[in-house]
Amino acid sequence: MSNENPSPEEQPLDVTSEATSDSASAVDEALAQDTLDSETNKLREDLAGAERRILLAQADMENLRKRMRREMDESVKYADVPLISDLLPVIDNLTRAIESAGESPEAAGIVTGVKMVAQNMLDVLAKRGCKAIDALGQPFDPNLHDAILQQPSGDVPAGHVLMVTQTGYQLHDRVIRPAQVIVSTGGPAAAADGESS
Repeated sequence: MSNENPSPEEQPLDVTSEATSDSASAVDEALAQDTLDSETNKLREDLAGAERRILLAQADMENLRKRMRREMDESVKYADVPLISDLLPVIDNLTRAIESAGESPEAAGIVTGVKMVAQNMLDVLAKRGCKAIDALGQPFDPNLHDAILQQPSGDVPAGHVLMVTQTGYQLHDRVIRPAQVIVSTGGPAAAADGESS
């Protein structure tokens, strides 16, 4: 009896250990693939979220730029408001001086000069976009007019401006000073009807 080891051809094959090792590596590969797929999906979601945030930030920046541009344009457009507000009483005083001088022959030269100065100031204001509010005979508009009194009138329909006591002005589309007006309540019959009801 010899103690020699059998030759490799004679050794029995261990099929179960090879099959187990193949299936273990297949499971490992499947787990690795699942992990890779899950990480890939997470990265895609993160990328999509980042792209959404970038688009939102770009939209916010564009809106901010537009708003800043609009505010800048508006501040330039209405930069003259304080100066015009300070000049309006001067124009009012010039107008009062012209009206108080009336048709006096002694003051004719001075009145002509004052009228020229007043007209020059109005022309300068007009160049800047400031104009007087046309109120006389117009329907009363609380956005443009400040009613200080109501009185009956047979000539002016009810709800219309009967008299302007102080001229109003607007710069472009913004009212600088509303016109102070007296509003008609209509003819005497309409006024009597209003008092009796």
